[in-house]
Amino acid sequence: MFPTAERILAGDRRALARAATSVENRTPEARALLAELFGNTGRALTLGITGPPGAGKSTLTDQLARHLRAEGHTVGIIAVDPSSPYTGGAILGDRIRMQSHYSDPGVFIRSMATRGNLGGIAEATADLALLLDAAGFDTILIETVGVGQDEVEIASLADVTLVVLVPGMGDDVQAIKAGIMEIADLFVLNKADQPGIEKLEREVQFLLQLSDTPEGRQPGIVRTVASEGTGIGEVLVRAREAVRPHSREAAWRCRLRKMLLERLREKLPADILERAAHLVATRERDPYTLVSAWVEQIDRGKPISD
Repeated sequence: MFPTAERILAGDRRALARAATSVENRTPEARALLAELFGNTGRALTLGITGPPGAGKSTLTDQLARHLRAEGHTVGIIAVDPSSPYTGGAILGDRIRMQSHYSDPGVFIRSMATRGNLGGIAEATADLALLLDAAGFDTILIETVGVGQDEVEIASLADVTLVVLVPGMGDDVQAIKAGIMEIADLFVLNKADQPGIEKLEREVQFLLQLSDTPEGRQPGIVRTVASEGTGIGEVLVRAREAVRPHSREAAWRCRLRKMLLERLREKLPADILERAAHLVATRERDPYTLVSAWVEQIDRGKPISD
């Protein structure tokens, strides 16, 4: 039996887990459930945690969850893991590192596979965040897979984006990666007990002076040693201060565009797309006329055909 909105709102964790699976599989039932639950969303604080592999994102996420639980908050964690090359499922590395939370009913952890999606997050991540929001979690932590400079889509999902950096990872200035400076609301300089932390902080500060950040918005910098729990409280304080008044409106503008494109893609049958690709590749059709014809068919309410 598919989980009902009433069971989700009542805090049924088994129903929530089944609904999360349906959301990740992009089923019509999940879409209908989310539509029904949407009026109960918008209350959770969503923190995006991104940065290069090895920066300690999972450890930081684990410690943030501990600190939030100590404050009495409930926490939903979405850990976007790499996909298995054989099954397409999540490799579940983050779940292994967060085992201490499994007996805590105030924490819900879900690993999601990227399934080849670029940008550090899975396509269904936004919908899963809405599901956890509706289920009553106070704070939602979204940890990205750690793909480096492509990892900028998290900014359209999170109220606050934490960019985690560490000293001595090869690049003199990891923050110079394309897009990273623009999406950061807070820089978390992790492993601050290691040599090179002062140099890293100077480089981030220098780049912040050069970057085109919106007027009135200046990302903060916090040092942490996540493995020891050092600096976690300050991260949460600064993250809450960094919530921008219109951040959710801006995020929904980006999200609605993505949802529209996704629904349009669903209208294009796979066999028609394959035939069209062949015709374009062999120069029997041009892509411009082809796409224009598809748009015209959609405008007229007709099914797309070749």
